Amino acid sequence: MLFGRAAVPSLSRRALILAAASTSALSAIGLRSGAVLAQDAPAAAAPQQFSFDSLTAAMKDKAAQPYVAPEKISGFFAGLKYDDYRLVSYDPERARWAGDEGSQFQLHAFPMGWLFAEPVNLYEVKDGVATDMPFTTDDFRFLNELAAKVPAGEKMPGVAGFRLHYPLNRLDVMDEVVAFLGASYFRALGAASGYGLSARGLALNTATDTAEEFPRFSSFWVEKPAPGVREVVVYAALESPSVTGAYRFAIRPGEETEMDVTARLFFRADVLQLGIAPLTSMYLFSERNRHAFDDYRPQVHDSDGLRITRADGDVLWRPLNNPPRLSGAFLAEENPRAFGLHQRDRDFEHYQDSEARYERRPSLEVEPIGDWGKGVVRLVEIPSDLEVNDNIVAFWTPEGAIKAGDSREFAYRLRWGNLPVEDRTDLAWVLETRSGVGGVSGVESAENTRKFVIDFTGGPLNPLPADGDVTPILTVHGGEIVAQSFQRVWGSDVWRLAFDVKAEEGATVEMVAHLAGYGRKLTETWLYQWINA
Repeated sequence: MLFGRAAVPSLSRRALILAAASTSALSAIGLRSGAVLAQDAPAAAAPQQFSFDSLTAAMKDKAAQPYVAPEKISGFFAGLKYDDYRLVSYDPERARWAGDEGSQFQLHAFPMGWLFAEPVNLYEVKDGVATDMPFTTDDFRFLNELAAKVPAGEKMPGVAGFRLHYPLNRLDVMDEVVAFLGASYFRALGAASGYGLSARGLALNTATDTAEEFPRFSSFWVEKPAPGVREVVVYAALESPSVTGAYRFAIRPGEETEMDVTARLFFRADVLQLGIAPLTSMYLFSERNRHAFDDYRPQVHDSDGLRITRADGDVLWRPLNNPPRLSGAFLAEENPRAFGLHQRDRDFEHYQDSEARYERRPSLEVEPIGDWGKGVVRLVEIPSDLEVNDNIVAFWTPEGAIKAGDSREFAYRLRWGNLPVEDRTDLAWVLETRSGVGGVSGVESAENTRKFVIDFTGGPLNPLPADGDVTPILTVHGGEIVAQSFQRVWGSDVWRLAFDVKAEEGATVEMVAHLAGYGRKLTETWLYQWINA
């Protein structure tokens, strides 16, 4: 269920719960009028010189010191539960930079409370000097009975995060375009997008035998944009028991909102698995597993596939799963051009959700900058029966061990938005992946058999006749192909490969397919995993 616009614009309850994934539940502290905030609020820091290099040096020094867990707030905001928290919103009339002539950006803060108990500090940077960006209760709106309980004019002990607004879709409307909220989570929008998947600063030990660690952005420095400039630069300090980091985000809103990210990491401890540029999304069901959900909607997902563009330009497409057990893929690459989670299906009729508007959820692609060398794009798929759960994670894991005392630097570009696949003319793409019981219609299905149907279209396929020299190349590991057919669908530009696979109960079956002809590969490579549970 979405919050009301007056509470937390555009962010759903699922998004907020995800953003607070690394925080512990707040203790039950009753609301009270006149609760003391000043004792929790840090004294304003004196203005000081700031640069990315100085932040880097500070985080490197901090990595040599023992980790100190952040203190949680007490008092009024610590007592806000979910129903209270949704009654608090930033007052747009007090937006930072709103009165600056020619400013293209505005900044709003997220209040603390509910799941957000660890203060985040904000600073404004102008001409290389950082100044504390304080907030008071007067910067926020408190609705209904909460308005009578909040102390007036009290300095906040910090904020939960912030969001930036920009005239993304109309010149007369300041749209929310990016939000940093909870741990190291953030999300952004392209033009006409609605919030969907998230990114993180870093993932540590995700889906391993070691407990996952959630680093957090503890402080942000935001460069005050010059008049007319369409880019804003944000710096962040990342902290956790195993690592510290200095981050730089150069954010350019647009049809596709771009972020150039530089991450400089310093390790206090050995790390079993380092996840660079992690993406987090939700996949509940679609044509592949619709039978498992009694729902009026044909599909429910923020993303429907993982796309990898390899160093040689070849493309891998891995449709997402909602598996019966923890699953996923390890896809070895060397200097990939890009990887990302995509929402390819943009047709409302295929979702029929007039509130969630899944067809508007942005795709997100990571484009490495510089030499990333060898590594693995890891996809993690977690079983889920509710759409409030973000059960999909994808990230890059570099080759080699990460040891205490090590340092690493990674640079990459994030692209958020529609990201249409039709921009490729040299390769056809996967339009749909469907699945159902194996066998022939009207006949009882064979035990432990499943049918898969892949529709390819676009690129070099469309001009070819139905009897063209096009051949499916299909391999299956962990199962046996028992039937296969291939044809161009009459009256369309779709080429359909259908096949039945038989496997032992409990088996994990890996499948790979593409179309070839005329001495070349004609399509991207389709990858899929079937667990015969």
